[in-house]
Amino acid sequence: MSSESGWDRALTAMDEQERAAAIALRDRFAELGADEPESRALSEISESIPQLAGFLALRRIWPEMIDGWAAPGALESLPAAARLLAAGADRDDVIRLARCTAYEAVFAMLYRLTGEGRDHEASEDTPGWVLMETTPRGDLTGRPVRGLYEDILTMDPSGRDGQDLFK
Repeated sequence: MSSESGWDRALTAMDEQERAAAIALRDRFAELGADEPESRALSEISESIPQLAGFLALRRIWPEMIDGWAAPGALESLPAAARLLAAGADRDDVIRLARCTAYEAVFAMLYRLTGEGRDHEASEDTPGWVLMETTPRGDLTGRPVRGLYEDILTMDPSGRDGQDLFK
């Protein structure tokens, strides 16, 4: 029985240029703190899915837009939340409500931008949209970044995939 990993098998099947690109991409994912850097790199190389662009688009959303509500003073900056706290509401519950609401808004926006690509209530002759990967200089690569809503839970820095939001 072979102990060769799927990563090793995939690298063996690649030409030298693809192999070097896959290794560099894996290392970049690992450097940025992505989980499963090898599978992300293989997906980008073998399926031409802009995994790095998608990861970069998502990686700051959870800590800034969702977990940001747990920061000191964040709730107090909202008059309604401050009133709830002053009235004796449990701080953890109010934080969970704010984080859950932020998650739901983020998910809906990501779905709207990278899932549907058009307004289905508008007539068929109206334009749609797509989020597109760019080069570091800002030139379009031609590779659409799709389905970001599918990965937002995996970006939870706690590793809980958002399970604590719905308690």
